[in-house]
Amino acid sequence: MNLNTLTRQLIDIPSVTGDEKNVGEFLATHLEGLGYEVVKQEVATNRFNVFATTGVSPRVVLSTHMDTVPPWIGCHDDVERIYGRGACDAKGIIAAQITAAERLRAEGIQAVGLLFTVDEEQGSLGAQFANVDFHDRRPEYLINGEPTDNKLAIATKGALRLKLRAFGRAAHSAYPEQGESAIEMLLDALQEVRRCEWPSDELLGSTTCNIGVITGGTRANVIPDEASAELQLRLVSKVDAVKEILLAAAFDHVDIDFESAHEPVCLEKIDGFEQCIVNFTTDIPYLSGWGKPLLLGPGSILNAHTKHEFVEKRELAEAVELYMRLTRTLLAKSKAEIAEGAVT
Repeated sequence: MNLNTLTRQLIDIPSVTGDEKNVGEFLATHLEGLGYEVVKQEVATNRFNVFATTGVSPRVVLSTHMDTVPPWIGCHDDVERIYGRGACDAKGIIAAQITAAERLRAEGIQAVGLLFTVDEEQGSLGAQFANVDFHDRRPEYLINGEPTDNKLAIATKGALRLKLRAFGRAAHSAYPEQGESAIEMLLDALQEVRRCEWPSDELLGSTTCNIGVITGGTRANVIPDEASAELQLRLVSKVDAVKEILLAAAFDHVDIDFESAHEPVCLEKIDGFEQCIVNFTTDIPYLSGWGKPLLLGPGSILNAHTKHEFVEKRELAEAVELYMRLTRTLLAKSKAEIAEGAVT
């Protein structure tokens, strides 16, 4: 199966977060057919990571995620591009990493593994499970795949996910004085959030805050007694510094639930690869036991999560070569470091 065909097949298997079973089964079967030893690590019912090795303990692992954001969008292509949900985030990356691993095996390089996780688009639950298990097979390097325009990312922002919950008192909307609107409380709190002054960093830029989901109320003629909002901040500073700003804001009758957080991440720099800094987050903070992390992948993050998501076929082919060259470079670097340590 060639690179573009594998990408199209993966896109045509819906795998919105929480529904990764079918794509996981496909990948496990496909990799077993190629001769890999495959472990399906259960994360939750019908949800599992896929970890594949050649039978040799991997020194470099290529990794990305199987899940996508909703809604599922089927695949189509033209001469230059492949379209559909996950084309660049991250079905095309999976195909490129498998193709790279296969070509490396053909060169006699066996110490390469593949790790495909669930839940990256939500809380990276798959990565967290992988970090606890497989402790006897930890590699020296982890090459994670996300859309970086085939550049080697040297830093990523951190992330803070939180929920605001407002509680009021229900009443008939004809007599609003008899109730307290949770939605109005929530709107006041969100306005306070929008007024906050966030940290900035010379390298990573500004903290950003997205109010992603707002829910509340039951009917237009009922004063709502509950409302909530889900927010995600992209961090350029320590998590606690941002939490303090949020807790200092005036939230009357509104609770803050901090759901997940991690600091900005500095990544491995390798000479000879075009570099960049990215604003998004990845599985990397939750795979701390999987070796020194690197981040590179085909496609643009500006196309990810959109209705027109696509990846250039040219970029997919380039990514295969980059993954191979990066793997060879890391293995040579490791060998040189071992030799230098033996001499000293």
